[in-house]
Amino acid sequence: MTEIFGTIAIVGIGHIGSSISRRVKRDGLAARVVALETKPEHRQQALALGVVDAATGDAAEAVRGADLVIVCTPISAYPAVGAAFAPHLKGGAIVSDVGSVKQAAVRDLGPLIPAQVHFVPGHPVAGTEHSGPGAGLVDLFDGRWAILTPPPGTDAAAVEKVASLWRAMGSAVEIMDPGHHDQVLAIVSHLPHLIAYTIVGTATDLEATLQQEVIKFSASGFRDFTRIAASDPTMWRDVFLNNREAVLEVLQRFTEDLTALQRAIRWGEGDKLFELFSRTRAIRRSIIDAKQA
Repeated sequence: MTEIFGTIAIVGIGHIGSSISRRVKRDGLAARVVALETKPEHRQQALALGVVDAATGDAAEAVRGADLVIVCTPISAYPAVGAAFAPHLKGGAIVSDVGSVKQAAVRDLGPLIPAQVHFVPGHPVAGTEHSGPGAGLVDLFDGRWAILTPPPGTDAAAVEKVASLWRAMGSAVEIMDPGHHDQVLAIVSHLPHLIAYTIVGTATDLEATLQQEVIKFSASGFRDFTRIAASDPTMWRDVFLNNREAVLEVLQRFTEDLTALQRAIRWGEGDKLFELFSRTRAIRRSIIDAKQA
């Protein structure tokens, strides 16, 4: 493929960061990939795996001459890492990120970005429960969505350049308002994770014998919940704290729907149950049709 950027700096070389770097290096989307990583073991692993050309814990060194900087840390780290690298950005560089709460990215990174640097927040709607440089997947973004939430007045050419990178990595790109993004993701991602953590947490509180049997006889339903609940705890703590208003709103609606379902079961209202299950089945079919299954 055509080289899109000269140098890309990845801030945080975990699951998403290493997936980006693997794809960029495999397809020649940048001449050089540098990792800014505070953990020495992650720097060493990334270099050993060959997913980056250089790795450093020094912010100035990492972003010096970078054309694109992608922040791939937990959201709570944004203020500190942004303050560390922002003064060393070259004019005309682009800063993006991969966090799943875009109002937080605008709030915490936006004010730190120098006037001559472009800021294009982003969120690839992709990932697994695994973490670390070794968990990167070169095809992670194939057929998935990458949502960009540039602030008003952002340079259109910079937005398109970031979009072209995501398309080259296999994603379809959508431009969205940060607040709207956070409302949508509260439903499709944040609430499901919250439910999964709760269900698996309930299982851990069962008496020992019953807990062992739950694990022994786990069918696809409970097994799928455990996969989601195995996701990085730091990342998801940050998601819920930074998108609390949207999450609490959709959680309230879910609670009301759950109460109605409880009532239908209690009173033997089979028609109501069948109607609900038929509607939700149709949603599953539409997800499959959209190739997001």
